[in-house]
Amino acid sequence: MSKTTESSVVPVVVGVVCSLMPLTLPRPADTRTVPGLYTRSGPGDHRAHRRRPHPGSRMIVAPFGRFTEGRVPDPGIARLFTRENRWQARLDVEAALALAEADAGLIPAESARAIALTARIEKLDVKRVLAATAEASHPLVPLIEEFARAVGSKHGGWVHWGATTQNITQTADVLVLRDAHRAILRQLGRVLRSAGRLAESSAALPMAGRTHSQHAVPVTFGFKVAVWIDQLAAHADRLERLDERLFCVLMGGAAGTFASFGGSGRAIEAGVARRLGLHPMRVPSRSVNDGIVELVLVLAQLAGTIGKIGKDVYTLMQPEFAEAFEPVPEGTVGSSTMPHKRNPQLALDMQTMSAELRALAGPALESMLHDQEANGAMTALLEDVSASAAVLAGDMLARLEVVMDGLELDPGRMRANIRLSEGMIGSESLMLALGEKIGRQRAHDVVFAVAQATASGSRPFLELLHGDPVVSEAFDDDELRALLDPAGYLGLSVEIARELAACAGEAADRLEALPERIPVAIGSQRPGTPAG
Repeated sequence: MSKTTESSVVPVVVGVVCSLMPLTLPRPADTRTVPGLYTRSGPGDHRAHRRRPHPGSRMIVAPFGRFTEGRVPDPGIARLFTRENRWQARLDVEAALALAEADAGLIPAESARAIALTARIEKLDVKRVLAATAEASHPLVPLIEEFARAVGSKHGGWVHWGATTQNITQTADVLVLRDAHRAILRQLGRVLRSAGRLAESSAALPMAGRTHSQHAVPVTFGFKVAVWIDQLAAHADRLERLDERLFCVLMGGAAGTFASFGGSGRAIEAGVARRLGLHPMRVPSRSVNDGIVELVLVLAQLAGTIGKIGKDVYTLMQPEFAEAFEPVPEGTVGSSTMPHKRNPQLALDMQTMSAELRALAGPALESMLHDQEANGAMTALLEDVSASAAVLAGDMLARLEVVMDGLELDPGRMRANIRLSEGMIGSESLMLALGEKIGRQRAHDVVFAVAQATASGSRPFLELLHGDPVVSEAFDDDELRALLDPAGYLGLSVEIARELAACAGEAADRLEALPERIPVAIGSQRPGTPAG
């Protein structure tokens, strides 16, 4: 995330509630930075990418930045929420509105063309808009007035015809969220690509499965990764299914009745939607925001999965486990006083950001409590929450991408850890085989008693099994050793790992093929937006 910010009141979400913390930060002298808004070097390349501060960026979360930023690729999502980019999106909506109104015969076609051709942020005096915003204390009127001035006296009077502020601001924010949504899906594609390779390469690598932090039954590391893949792919599917509910144009006028558009309301809505690549709303009420809320909730679920992966890696890096390690570039310092430390910095980041994003679910749901036809507090709350959620999701995925792509495994340590329980990790295998001879419950009691004796430290598990009359009568030494061999009791771990590796590859193919952005058809492209 960029560390250079504009001078404004920046919303910072803290804890489980949305606290609006006034934070005035310096604005760069040159505010006309729109042409570079979408410039980024290799979004998937995290090997040689130190983040560069972006002029005019607006810090949404982590106001002091994160010290690990230099280790991960810049997702580019924070840049989408810069002041200039959001203003450009509003100009795009105004242009689409004018063209749709001209099609409906509501305003002159010549005026609509002039409005569309002028709808570029670099044609406006941004400093004038900032000064007027401070004076008028309104989020949109100063931009409209400056836009009308730039269009000229002949046609400027038709700017913003029939629309209310939220028609423009919410529709514009949906355009920005669509770009963020697309970036997040592409990140998920890269993560799934790396996870698929990891699952395939470790599909048959035995390790101790752990439940309630204790040895359970053997699994493979590839199976563990398959669990991650299954959840990540499900979140990608949820994000893709949001389309018709999330990417909607809000263009119903002051209360959603189209009154200001006469009998052309639906035609104008359809024209705006078509030009912006959005969907019309069945009821274009300003209090209907469940699509954006749903995005935040799905991102919160994604955060839960990434936090779980971060916790898994964090645990496996502990010296007592030492089975897997996030990549640590040369020169990375773990501690200011303990030179030996190799801290799980990215795994810690993932847990921190997961908590922050999941905490946004509550405020997002709170924002649905509009009273009557609209409540500006709920609108502002969701603007802040959705932007923060998108930025956090991108930053989490950037860290997960690096971890998944470079995770280091120690097969020898995995084997050694399996042996810590002296064969007891095979107790279920033994119990079921014995149960075929004497019944499951009696077999459970027999093996349980031997396991408890082993745990008390009397003698090794295998030795006690040989000394138990029921077990020794049922199995000889070779049979016992085979039953307790972890490699022989992996179930379908290998098959599941390979199945999910293939699933991850297919999902990655689909997600990575998505275009970065959907262009808007208004004759004036947003900076950096592909023309086709």
